[in-house]
Amino acid sequence: MTSLYARHKRTTLAIATAVAAGALVTTGLTTGSAAAPADSGARAALQGAPVQLSSAARTTLIQQQQSDAAATAKSIGLGAQEKLVVKDVVKDVDGTVHTRYERTYAGLPVLGGDLVVHKAPSGAQSVTKAVSATIKVSTLTPQVATAKVQKQALTAAKAAGSEATAADQAPRKVIWAGNGTPTLAYETVVGGLQDDGTPSRLHVITDATTGKKLYEHQAIETGTGKSLYSGTVTLNTTKSGSTYNLTDGTRGGHKTYNKARSTSSSTGTLFTDADDAWGTGAASSSSSDQTAAVDAAYGAQMTWDFYKSTFNRSGIRNDGKAAYSRVHYGNAYVNAFWDDDCFCMTYGDGEGNVNPLTSLDVAGHEMSHGLTSVTAGLEYSGDAGGLNEATSDIFGTGVEFFANNAADKGDYLIGEKIDINGDGTPLRYMDKPSKDGGSRDYWSSSVSGLDPHYSSGPANHFFYLLSEGSGSKTINGVTYNSPTSNGSTVTGIGRAKALQIWYKALTTYFTSTTTYKGARTGTLSAASALYGGTSSTEYKAVAAAWSAINVS
Repeated sequence: MTSLYARHKRTTLAIATAVAAGALVTTGLTTGSAAAPADSGARAALQGAPVQLSSAARTTLIQQQQSDAAATAKSIGLGAQEKLVVKDVVKDVDGTVHTRYERTYAGLPVLGGDLVVHKAPSGAQSVTKAVSATIKVSTLTPQVATAKVQKQALTAAKAAGSEATAADQAPRKVIWAGNGTPTLAYETVVGGLQDDGTPSRLHVITDATTGKKLYEHQAIETGTGKSLYSGTVTLNTTKSGSTYNLTDGTRGGHKTYNKARSTSSSTGTLFTDADDAWGTGAASSSSSDQTAAVDAAYGAQMTWDFYKSTFNRSGIRNDGKAAYSRVHYGNAYVNAFWDDDCFCMTYGDGEGNVNPLTSLDVAGHEMSHGLTSVTAGLEYSGDAGGLNEATSDIFGTGVEFFANNAADKGDYLIGEKIDINGDGTPLRYMDKPSKDGGSRDYWSSSVSGLDPHYSSGPANHFFYLLSEGSGSKTINGVTYNSPTSNGSTVTGIGRAKALQIWYKALTTYFTSTTTYKGARTGTLSAASALYGGTSSTEYKAVAAAWSAINVS
């Protein structure tokens, strides 16, 4: 599970987005703009920027790459028993195609074996791999009984609070390559609830020869109406008969549902209203309150528009279809989460059921976990876990600036509106991450052992430095003072360019096991592709920002 903050605070956040068909209806005043020029990044002028493929063109390109997969596998030196399965394709303005593949070995899925092949129009080809080794194991015959494997997984799930007595699915045989050494293993998935009420979908990887647990991770990722946090906003809704419902047909069909304090896996009930005037703008403990739904729907709307306007990306999967949102989950549930299985975001109502976790940057944060999942798939541990969380913070911040909402101005603070600490302080600070009491300002080898919400600190700091530079400054009324590990002065290139660089690195150069040093390499490659090579100001700024947080 990936969340907005650390589990030991018992406040794990992750969120989902929703989209559904509906007519455009304007109600009340609009306080957020449809676009923020500062974040446009001059995308169309960048030769290394992605182009928006039609659904048919994207499908055709994926099919073409899959038909060529055997030849591609041979050309990049994979073994005879290794095969490639296309996960996604990105085509740049200059014609370069980046194809992301999952890998199999002897018909078994290779977890941590993903790779990206970059092919230029000239035919020149390079590859970015999660694991460099050729996949090979000594035997495909397990030595450990599946009953023992399942018991181990249930024990791990119980430690996290689950009361499940059986796995959601029988252990499946896989090749585990997440630690760089390919191993025959079993993957077991256990459901239930974690100890704070968050749903559990714990994946446990067990060595099929020795029975040793190799790895575990959570797949649940903990991110007009009158809204609680963003003022009076315009919503796109759908009229059905004489009533309206919270379905946005202009953004892939995003829907907002009411869980009415339930913790079941059900979708919930679609919000409806007689006059299309939603919410009160005030906190309410009612399980049918529309205000939380307004914030959730608005957050999904702004996140969709941010990705479309900034990166020409149509939805989380880039397929024109939306996820959906659920509010009022659980009783006084101080959390929110993203779930890949339902492809949805779910929000709790916070302490006393009057502080819903539906602010704009949280919505953007959690929906961006979905983006990471369908692109690089960064594992939720080690350096990759920190980069996963930082990616959501970076794009959540991008959403907040993009919305240009007078009631929630853009800033480099995470979760400043929801007061989850109870003292008015934000969850995280991008200019100096250590101000939250747990995050690190700079990278060191010990960072990989931290909770991802704290190991994200150096990457958040990198993004701030790349955007705004070091030293003291005030932006939208908030004062920042960003230090550097080497005493250097870093000059920022602006948030718009920094977002373009991080997005391109995530979607075309990062893999599931990318480290901080790998992120440096990936973002330098992205800056070179987008801004004219290694002599560009942007490339040099990326290098300087990484050096300033001790990554070289």
